[in-house]
This record gives sequence, C-alpha cells and structure tokens, in this order.
Amino acid sequence: KVLPPVYFLGAVLLAVIAHYLVPFITVVARPWNWMGAALVAVGVAFVVLPARQFQTRGTTIKPFQGATVLVSDGFFAVSRNPMYLGMVIVVAGVAVLLGSLSPFIVVAAFALVLDRRFILTEEKSLEQSFGDAFRQYRARVRRWL
Repeated sequence: KVLPPVYFLGAVLLAVIAHYLVPFITVVARPWNWMGAALVAVGVAFVVLPARQFQTRGTTIKPFQGATVLVSDGFFAVSRNPMYLGMVIVVAGVAVLLGSLSPFIVVAAFALVLDRRFILTEEKSLEQSFGDAFRQYRARVRRWL
C-alpha cells in the first residue's frame, strides 16, 4: 500500500510541475511569496512533533496498522489529523512560494485525497478500537482545524 509520505512528495512535485507547465496567473507576488517558507516550517512542525508524540506513546504512525493508544493531547487537541494537516500546509507553502494559481489546485486535491484515502478509514478503525473514547474525542476536536 502506498503510504501518505509518497502522496505528499507527489503533491509537492505536482505543484511545482503545475506551476511551470500551467502557471495561469500570479496570485502571490514577490516578495510576499516568501511567506510560503513560514508555512513550510509550520507544516513541518505539524508533521514531526505529532509523530514524536506517537513514538513517545508507543503507537504506530502507519495508517493501516491498528493504533494501540488514542492520542488526544498536544497537536491532537487542535486537529484529529495534525500530520496530514501539516503535509497540506507544506504543499500550500510551496504553492505560495511559487506564486501562481495552479499549485493551489494541487493543494485542494491533495487534501481531498488524504481525507478520502486515509482519514475516513483511520477514523473507522479508531472508533472500532476505542469506542466511546474516540466518539467523545471526535465530538470535541475537528478533523482538520
């Protein structure tokens, strides 16, 4: 099975290709496009730090393996999927750095793919594994933000 980092790298590459092949119009002009670097940094933090939480708690980061612990604090108190959110933020940062409209289409498509391909399946698995604890968590924390 293809794991999320492969989709992530593909989305970054596709955003760059889209910019050079079909740039449409400039939506983020220079020097404002450099704000994309800050988004990339924030996105990386949203990927790396929650991954460390999983490691510290001894649960898997791999989407198709069953979780052993329901992590609901730290970044997970803000988003049920901070690592996926971080990946989308990084791709959005790349789109801002590039400045044209076409990479932003990739951002939206990537978020949709993550939601349909991984998040829905993972949430069903978490509900089966953790029952009411997951349902309560889902009721108080949004899927993305």
